[in-house]
Amino acid sequence: MVFNTISVGTAVTPTILETYFSHYLNRKSLHQKPTAHISYHEGLHLIREFLHYASFHSVEDVQAFTSQWVPHPRWVKVDEVTIPEPSITKAADAINTQLGHKGIDKVGGSKWWQWRRDGISLRAEWIEMRGDYTRRQKSGDTGKRVMLYVHGGAYFFGSVDEHRYQLQRHARKLKARVFARESESTTRYRLAPQFPFPCGLLDCMSAYTYLLTVQDPSTIILAGDSAGGGMVVSMLVILRDRAIPLPAGAILISPWVDLTHSFPSVAGDNSLDYIPAHGFLQRPSAAWPPPNSDDMEQIAMHAVEQVVGEALPRKSTQQERQHATEDAVRGFSIDHNPQNLQLRDNPSNPAGADGAGLRPGNTIPGPGHDLSIMIDGKLVEIKDQIQMYATNQLISHPLVSPVLQPSLGGLPPLLILTGGGEILRDEQIYLAHKAANPSQYPPGEAYLDEYPESRATIAKWKPTDVQLQVWDDLCHVAPTLSFTRPAKYMYRSIAQFGAWVLARAQKTEIDILDDDDVSVISSGSDTDSDISSNGKKPKQEKSTVIDGVAQGQAVDTAQIGKAGDPLPPFKNHMIRQRVSRHGAIFPLGPPTSLPALQISSNEVGVIKPGPVRKWIEAKTEWDTKFAREKRKVQKQRVKEMARGFQGFGNDEVPPPSALAGRRGLGMPGEEKKKRSWGMSLWSLWGSSHDEKTIEREEKADKDDEVSISTSNGADAKTPGTEAAKLRSRSRSRHRAVTDTGQSNTSAPDPSHNNPTPDPLRQNQQSEPSNTDSPSLVHPNRAPIPTISIQDTSDQSTLLVPPSTSGGGGDEAANTNASTMTPRSEAGVVATDGKGVEEGNGGKERPGAERFETAREWG
Repeated sequence: MVFNTISVGTAVTPTILETYFSHYLNRKSLHQKPTAHISYHEGLHLIREFLHYASFHSVEDVQAFTSQWVPHPRWVKVDEVTIPEPSITKAADAINTQLGHKGIDKVGGSKWWQWRRDGISLRAEWIEMRGDYTRRQKSGDTGKRVMLYVHGGAYFFGSVDEHRYQLQRHARKLKARVFARESESTTRYRLAPQFPFPCGLLDCMSAYTYLLTVQDPSTIILAGDSAGGGMVVSMLVILRDRAIPLPAGAILISPWVDLTHSFPSVAGDNSLDYIPAHGFLQRPSAAWPPPNSDDMEQIAMHAVEQVVGEALPRKSTQQERQHATEDAVRGFSIDHNPQNLQLRDNPSNPAGADGAGLRPGNTIPGPGHDLSIMIDGKLVEIKDQIQMYATNQLISHPLVSPVLQPSLGGLPPLLILTGGGEILRDEQIYLAHKAANPSQYPPGEAYLDEYPESRATIAKWKPTDVQLQVWDDLCHVAPTLSFTRPAKYMYRSIAQFGAWVLARAQKTEIDILDDDDVSVISSGSDTDSDISSNGKKPKQEKSTVIDGVAQGQAVDTAQIGKAGDPLPPFKNHMIRQRVSRHGAIFPLGPPTSLPALQISSNEVGVIKPGPVRKWIEAKTEWDTKFAREKRKVQKQRVKEMARGFQGFGNDEVPPPSALAGRRGLGMPGEEKKKRSWGMSLWSLWGSSHDEKTIEREEKADKDDEVSISTSNGADAKTPGTEAAKLRSRSRSRHRAVTDTGQSNTSAPDPSHNNPTPDPLRQNQQSEPSNTDSPSLVHPNRAPIPTISIQDTSDQSTLLVPPSTSGGGGDEAANTNASTMTPRSEAGVVATDGKGVEEGNGGKERPGAERFETAREWG
């Protein structure tokens, strides 16, 4: 089957038309849902149908389609860079140290995952608004806002090109440079199943180690969606444990952090999401599925005839041969009459766990055994690999499923955005609370027994500051639907948090664009079918209970913050919010009302009957439909193995799906990218909001310039104060963001890896400090002074010019609103962003020292 723009368009068009008519014929049932917006309704069903259509194609087809070249708009500046080898080597060393000898053995070695195809280098892109780039070049600014973005795609598809319209939006809202592997600060990492764990992790770590050679860590934000969000969490843990300078903060958009699918929401109804309830299944090909445990065992025994099923022993019957063929295709076995199966026969179960120990079978992933579980009185043994990113034995590894990390404390501030209707909701809520309360959510006893060294880690790190936002009924990675109103609110929240963590880390103000007057979202949208005839939005509905998430009958609600708005204070290291589709903020329900937090730690990482049942039902259908293709692939794989492959050494055993383990002479190289008209149209649709906003911004800037020019010409003797007002008026859409001490004083500084102090020192730390000099180095030192956030258009703000070495003179007389900084309430002047701290004797900021340290490390 052909997989291109025309075939995809033909497949999804009926869904688009059906959704359009059903939307207006059944509007009452959509009331109070995100699907009340026709744009959201169409986008949700379009992605769902695309993924369904893609499942009838091979992994290679999906990868090729989603990695096609998509041109960037004229108003975006893109530069490509190649990650140098020293950065890759240092990243590999950090991962090997983190894995340890035991982890390296589980992964299959320390070399194979560093291999790349001949002539293929690790590339990345810088993505930036062209206007911001021009202004930065004129001012000589190297860039103090960098977002390293890791795209999602279930670890096996997706690219920077596919996410380009999203990356552009992040760059515009934050006035930042996005660094992505392959482009725009987005890195193109190697994808599973051909390059399984830890190949992608190495590429992401390499991108960060490279950034440390050109950027101060306080200028970097990590961000990722779905699988990319899970990758970011693993990166942060490695950086923390290996004492590598941490970034200013991280933004996790619907992170996938539990590949064992052990949380309740995965087994529930996913009618509000587009992710397949049964997981991702693809047409068989050379890349997927790989040989299962039985296949590998037979190959190792040189019993090729038994694997292929063409020549079983003569004593076998026709029925036995048929069963052998069915098992080879099916990838799992069912024992309809399990006899004498006792708990003592299943040491992989966590004995004494709440309910887990009562289920016979091997329900905890680990080496040396296949997964098995009782379903409807039958013992199901899973032989085929479930997830493309890692083998069944590795899906519970803490770097694969970071929700199983012994501690997520000691990390920089996190923003976690969760869709209330998404299938992965519960693991994300659990992750947020685990990071903010490390000792309250430790791993289960079975995992602590497997990693005994982790017990000391649980109490080692202080809590991480986390802002958790659960968005009512939204789907997985809602910013994908960037043209919808709920997604636009999400982008605002991301920019607000990003500006705050950068200001916090750099101890200076961050100038951010307040585009409320020019944004399309603020001017209304003809796609909002729930806006009344008088043009007003309906009143905010009271919250309802949906799976325990939409909690709290709040009357007084706040609105989602714009870039420049201050964050609310953290309470117990958390900002817990529930957000409606209109951007109204309600308090998230108490932990006791959230199903995600009722699960025992011994149940996390344990496979459950619900998700396995869905997978088996779908897989049975797929295996029946594509039985011939799967048998053909199995036979071809056996022939290739019989010829032999190039190895990496006796201690290197790549996973069955790894391309590194199938290297041979004449291996085809990577195909050259082709332009995708379908992907280009999707990107054009997704970025249309940005283009309109930029046009309005340019028009507003011209209007400001004309207004100032006219005013100055009318009165050549305008006093200095009036001139300052006019200059400030031209900047009325810009805000200065600073840290106002929202985070707890015990929160870790984003640039340091600080263990939890002893109680005595912690009590001393909580005492008030009288120092006027902000401390950037260590949280046990003086707390950050409170600095107010003011719109620079507010003339009541006290503006003072930056200090100069000469103490005044002509330089002081030539100051203007753009170089002035607000004085803090404590009387401390904010830094000028040039490495010198004002009011502190002209001493260098500690941030500059950290940059030198980072460069030495990198």
